[in-house]
Amino acid sequence: MAVDRAPREWNEWNRWLAAGLQGRARRRLPVLMLSALCAAGRRVVASWIRAAGVSDDYQDYYDFLQSVGRRWRELGMRLLVLVLTRVLKDHERVLLAIDDSPTQRYGPKVQGAGIHHDPTKGSTGSAFCYGHVWVTLAVVIRHPLWGTIGLPLCAWLYVRAQDVLKLPKRYRWTFQTKLQQAADLVVRAAKILQAHGKPVGCVADGADAKRPSVQPLLKLGVTLVGRLRKDAALRDLPPVERVERRGRKRKYGRNRNFLAKRAAHRHGWVETLCTVDGAEVVTRTKSFLATHATFGGAIRVVIVEEPAGPQFFFCTDVDASPREMIECFADRAAIEQVFHDVKEVWGSGQQQTRNLWASSAAWHINLWLHTLTELWAWDRPPAELVHRADSP
Repeated sequence: MAVDRAPREWNEWNRWLAAGLQGRARRRLPVLMLSALCAAGRRVVASWIRAAGVSDDYQDYYDFLQSVGRRWRELGMRLLVLVLTRVLKDHERVLLAIDDSPTQRYGPKVQGAGIHHDPTKGSTGSAFCYGHVWVTLAVVIRHPLWGTIGLPLCAWLYVRAQDVLKLPKRYRWTFQTKLQQAADLVVRAAKILQAHGKPVGCVADGADAKRPSVQPLLKLGVTLVGRLRKDAALRDLPPVERVERRGRKRKYGRNRNFLAKRAAHRHGWVETLCTVDGAEVVTRTKSFLATHATFGGAIRVVIVEEPAGPQFFFCTDVDASPREMIECFADRAAIEQVFHDVKEVWGSGQQQTRNLWASSAAWHINLWLHTLTELWAWDRPPAELVHRADSP
C-alpha cells in the first residue's frame, strides 16, 4: 500500500493522530491522509478514495469520515502535542491565533449550512454567502527562513440558531456564538500548553475582543493582544487612594480616554523599530495605560500612525512594549494565509459532503494536511524543498 512508502515521520504522526479514534477505525486515517495529499484533480472525497486504491471499500471510508468529524477535538489536541514536541519545545511563549472563515456550499440539504457574512466578496460583490463558517484555532510561530507560519489545529463549525433546528435531534447540537466557540478552543489549547510549562498568548481581531471570549481567557492567565475600536470606552487609571474607605477599591478611573483625540494630538509620538512581514520598519507610536470594562482592569494601549489612518491595539500585559504588541498583531496575518492555503492549495470546501460530521472531517483533514506538511518541511533546507528537476 502507498502508506508503506510514505516518509517514516509522516506515518508516525498519522498513527499518533489515529490513536484518538476507535481501534477498528484507526487504520483508515493514515490511508485517507496520504490519499488526500496525493489526490489530483477536483479535491472531492471520491478523488481521495480513488488515489488510495480503496474504491471497493468506498462506503466504509465515507462512514469513517463521520467518526473523524465527531472526535475533531481530541484529534486537534493530539496535533497540538505533536506541534509542541516538534517545533515549540525551545520557545518560551506560545502564540495562538483565532479567527473564522466561510466556505461556500451548494444545495439545500447540506447540514449546518446557512447564510453568513463573507468578508472576501467574490466576483458578484455580494456581502453574504451560503455555506459553512469555521471558527479556527492555529499556532503562530516564526520560521528562521520562511517567516511567520500558521499551524492550524482544529475548528468549530458555527451553526446559526435558526439552522440548529434543522439538524437531526440525535446530533444533540446546541447553539453557541462564535465568541463562545473561540474561547472554548483557546481554553482547551491553553490548558495543555500550560501543563507543559508554556506561557500562552492569543491574538485576535477586534470583533473577538468582547466579554464572552475575553473573560474565560483572562481567568486562565492567557495574554490577549488585539485591535481596539476608535470609539472604545476607555478610562484612565484609578486614583491612588491614600485614605482607606469602605467598599472595594476602584478598578476604573473617573475620566474618559478618547483614542481619536489622542491620535490627533501632535505631541507624544515616538519612533518604534518593528519587524513586520520579515522586514524592519520604523513606525510612529503612542503608548499609555488605560482601563476597560471588558478586560476588568488595566490594559496597555498603543496607537500606530499609518497612511490610511491611526490604528489602535491593546494588550492585557501592561508591561508589554509597543514593539512586541505590533509584531504580535502583525503575526496574526499567518492565520489569514492559512485560510488561503487550505482553500486554494488543499481544496477545502470542494468536498461534496452533506452530512454534518463528514463536512467537519473534510475541513479538518485539510487543516491537518497543512500542519503536517509544514512540520515535515520545518528543518529541511530550501534546496531540498524546491527541487524542480522534473518541472523545468
